[in-house]
Amino acid sequence: MRWRVRIEASAGDFRLDAEIEGDTAPVVVIGPNGSGKTTLLRVVAGAYRPHAGRIRIGDRVLFDSERGICIAPEERRVGYVPQGYGLFPHLTALDNVAFGMAAGPERRSRPERRRVAAELLAEVGCAHLAQRYPATLSGGEKQRVALARALLSGPEMLLLDEPLAAMDVAARRGLRAYLARHLAQRTRPAIVVTHDPRDVYALGSPAVCVLEEGRVVQSGPREHLAAQPATDFVAEFFAVD
Repeated sequence: MRWRVRIEASAGDFRLDAEIEGDTAPVVVIGPNGSGKTTLLRVVAGAYRPHAGRIRIGDRVLFDSERGICIAPEERRVGYVPQGYGLFPHLTALDNVAFGMAAGPERRSRPERRRVAAELLAEVGCAHLAQRYPATLSGGEKQRVALARALLSGPEMLLLDEPLAAMDVAARRGLRAYLARHLAQRTRPAIVVTHDPRDVYALGSPAVCVLEEGRVVQSGPREHLAAQPATDFVAEFFAVD
């Protein structure tokens, strides 16, 4: 499945003018704070409308400014894990995860959704949190629950905004390995935003896209970026002198 995102969007004085594309292998997006990484994901998810461009995933066009197409967020079939987690405060961790299946293309009975959700919570190390509400969870715990919900929805594309950032070192290491295995087994694309070089290598992504000041300044295999950084940020990210 090929996908392509070409967008122009503005927020105050900030302007995002970017184009990235890929296939079923995960694409990692890196860049300094304020470079447009989160805005890019929000646009693809449908949470923010660009003023120009086109978004295509496989044969489905999610947005096309020239043709007047803008698919509603709930119909885009993307699994989005924002930095704020996006959990429902009135639902337990278990029911938050189970909701991912309720909103997906294959709706199952509530008992079945809860059973599968419990299994996935266990896989991400959160089985003991099943009956807890988001207000009682730590940032890292919320992040794992949000990730489980996105994975369970069976989306055509995963959008992960720093999915490991709020976790402690031990939890991050374990979930990084789990996420790497999951993405390797997927036959659908994913865009992963990160500030950690270890994520780039662990996720096995063949493609890295660098955003700076709202524009793509370099993209390609991580080995190429590490060996021939186009900017100081890229050099520092991959620890190249």
